[in-house]
Amino acid sequence: MGWIFGLYLLNTVFMIIMAIREVRRPAVALNWITISFIFPVIGFGLYLITSNPIRMKRRKKPTSTSNESDTLPDSLGGSAQVIAQALKHLTVDGLKTGHVQVLINGIKTYDILMESIQNAKKTIDLEYYIYKDDQIGRRITDLLIERSLDGVNIRFIRDGWGSRKLSKTQIFRMMDAGIECRTIFPLRPPWIFSTLNNRDHCKIVLIDGREAFTGGINIGDEYTGLKPNVGHWRDTHVRVVGEASSDLKMIFEDHWNIASPEQINTKSRMKTKTGKDGSPITPTTSLSNPFTMLTEWSTELGTIEETNANEVPTNGMYQAYVQTVEGNPGIPTPVIRQAYFIGITQATMTVDITTPYFVPDQDIIMGLKTAVERGVRVRLLVPRQGDQKIVEHASFTYYGELLEAGVHIYLYNKGMLHAKSMVIDGEVAEVGAANYDMRSFRLNYEVCEFFYSKDVAKDLTEQFELDLHDSVSLQMEDICQRSPLQRLMQQGARLLFPLL
Repeated sequence: MGWIFGLYLLNTVFMIIMAIREVRRPAVALNWITISFIFPVIGFGLYLITSNPIRMKRRKKPTSTSNESDTLPDSLGGSAQVIAQALKHLTVDGLKTGHVQVLINGIKTYDILMESIQNAKKTIDLEYYIYKDDQIGRRITDLLIERSLDGVNIRFIRDGWGSRKLSKTQIFRMMDAGIECRTIFPLRPPWIFSTLNNRDHCKIVLIDGREAFTGGINIGDEYTGLKPNVGHWRDTHVRVVGEASSDLKMIFEDHWNIASPEQINTKSRMKTKTGKDGSPITPTTSLSNPFTMLTEWSTELGTIEETNANEVPTNGMYQAYVQTVEGNPGIPTPVIRQAYFIGITQATMTVDITTPYFVPDQDIIMGLKTAVERGVRVRLLVPRQGDQKIVEHASFTYYGELLEAGVHIYLYNKGMLHAKSMVIDGEVAEVGAANYDMRSFRLNYEVCEFFYSKDVAKDLTEQFELDLHDSVSLQMEDICQRSPLQRLMQQGARLLFPLL
């Protein structure tokens, strides 16, 4: 029995260590202590894995922030002015100007992205959490290889976990064509031990240093909404042209510096084919004209009308003021959570939030509730059925108190909702990769863009309204009618919220 007592003492020491380390976050400390109580020693191991990120070197903040672009025009209201000022010191490099295009769903985004890749003159930088070796992945890979052989300098970053299924064959093909490839925290020692839970969740593409894409859309067939076993996929992306894209460039450079070069076995490397004159031969691609993808896919599957249904036409580029916010687990301040909190608490009329994963901490919950108390109409759109059941169960434990406070909650019922956006007072809009959960706030490398533009906000609001037509309103009766087993499963899932 002595070993049991020894294990008890050891676990008690571990729990004390966790309580001391998380003294600034009592709720998180309590959750971890409970997990360690249920899973002695193992709980402490999980805590170390999730709380020990590699710390990146932080770039220096700009020495001067007095240029004209740091001030919003008077045409934007008081809430926009306050939010921009409050976020000023949380952003990558202050307030920038640019032109913004809202992109709804995957096919449209891929068409425009591939057109921009085709038109690139000098450089293409890509960074993705998920990059799959499927039909859409191979089409984009073929195009990148073609552009690299044309002389365009291309760099590619993938996340070690999210893109673990990307075949070495495709990596070899890219590298043989001259594309530089790196991986953020590959699944091999020593990274697998210290960074397993810290992932690069960003989706960034940069074209010639003046055009950028970011948002919720990775590279994979499911994001087209036409993959049979997945079904409709609702997502949001943005294209940013102008000086505002430079902030995403800075983030990419930071991530490039911490990424590991791909380890290639030279014996298995393919050789780039050359012609008689020694010039490289462009490999045959699976897509002769990348800009016909929308028509080809939709005609092939007979779903072109359904694909375009309930989407706001967003072909225009709107002038906007832009602030880029970067989430980084290497710093103690959860910058993206703070940015979300500022946006919610400074709203004066409306807040519309779309997110696939809603497992926030109490600061965000309190911000939403107090916004309603100030007379702000708050609407929250989440999926009725998510792709991660444990997150779906945990989310339901928050809905009751939000409904009681007056927050309107809608469950998207058409398919998978993966969009991440927020619109405030019809003039401030946020689009990015970050969710409302502890993983996005503290564990992942994330990025999101705040846009100060009534036109951008209008596009996103119109899309929000269309999404409501495919949603059902959640009522308190739905919460009260849960079975005891459902309540138990949901409360148990919430217990794990530090891991979600």
